Amino acid sequence: MNVTFIGGIVGGFVLIIVGMSLNGLSFNIEQLGNFVDIPSFVIVIGGAMAAVVAANPASRLKNFGKHIGIIFNQKKYNPLQVIDEITEFAQIARKNGLLALEERANQLEDPFFKKSIMLIVDGNDGDKVRDMLMSDIEQLSARHDDVIAMYELGSSASPAFGMIGTLIGLINMLASMGDDSGNIGPAMSVALVTTLYGVIFANLVFNPISNNLRTRDQQEILCRQLVVEGVMAIQSGENPKFVKEKLEGFLEQSATGGNEGGKKKKGKGE
Repeated sequence: MNVTFIGGIVGGFVLIIVGMSLNGLSFNIEQLGNFVDIPSFVIVIGGAMAAVVAANPASRLKNFGKHIGIIFNQKKYNPLQVIDEITEFAQIARKNGLLALEERANQLEDPFFKKSIMLIVDGNDGDKVRDMLMSDIEQLSARHDDVIAMYELGSSASPAFGMIGTLIGLINMLASMGDDSGNIGPAMSVALVTTLYGVIFANLVFNPISNNLRTRDQQEILCRQLVVEGVMAIQSGENPKFVKEKLEGFLEQSATGGNEGGKKKKGKGE
């Protein structure tokens, strides 16, 4: 369960509602009615969702529940655990040879890790193995980028449709000025509510979703890069201790930004 995601969004909405209800230092629940407008809600949410639907294929849209499930399930990508497992494989290969890795590889739950080990067990050329694995990483990252872009579009479309709703409200207000100028204040208030909805949903719904997915992408890519570097070291017959130190150095470099953009640079360098 992603506690920070849930707590942040719920806490944000609670604080906004509290702020809407405050009148000086006292609460006035009736003030909340000033911020409720169904047409504004329909324009912002309906418009933003329509923009997202129009810009994405059905195959991606149908996985919306899966995307949210990824955020809530919060599967852990543990680089240190990956390093330990690779070191274990390096020790097995050092003692018994690459063919001895097959039995242990079949126990792996990560299909990418298992595939990586089996490629070197089968005696494939090292350069081809690296190219194949880096290609898999780049394709995975590209798919993740497409999904993240979907929610980033929702984030940018929400304020835009909020402005559209505000313009609609202003047009209606100006059109009725000649009939009853006393309605200008309430009409202006309704017009601005649409912009408020757009900003709230952009920054408290769509942005957190896209940021969480981006973080998960970075974590998964890092672990896969560690697998590639480790497998290549194992195939080269490097000492298990050296393999571990090498991967720890790679991890430290990534943490300090030294490997920024590494998933693309790795592919070009081969």
